Amino acid sequence: MTILGHGIDVVDVPRIANLLDENDDFLSGWFTVRALDRLGQRTSQAPVIAGRVAAKEAVVKALGCGFNAEVSWQDVEILSTDAGGPVVHLSAGAATVARTLGISTVFLSISHTATLATASVIAVGP
Repeated sequence: MTILGHGIDVVDVPRIANLLDENDDFLSGWFTVRALDRLGQRTSQAPVIAGRVAAKEAVVKALGCGFNAEVSWQDVEILSTDAGGPVVHLSAGAATVARTLGISTVFLSISHTATLATASVIAVGP
């Protein structure tokens, strides 16, 4: 495997807590229905959501594109394995960028405290 991209992001948990409190459309704009369903009750936990936001940002940094007209927040899903580990699912524009770059796998790690969430992504190809 060859490393084709790396991204890291840090998110302020209190900022996400404010968004959760003040904006009913926040979650539905940034997350897919599937991702929200899988999070269940954890959608109200600001550190968890902040970690997922950091993960999405780290993914697009690893892809080298950021969120733009071709890659939306909905194109990057952060899901979990049965064991609880985070996994990345790319669709639409994000999947196109990954294919163009030769990225076949995206590795993700998320960590958070009460005040900060961080995510690191390594994108690899054959």
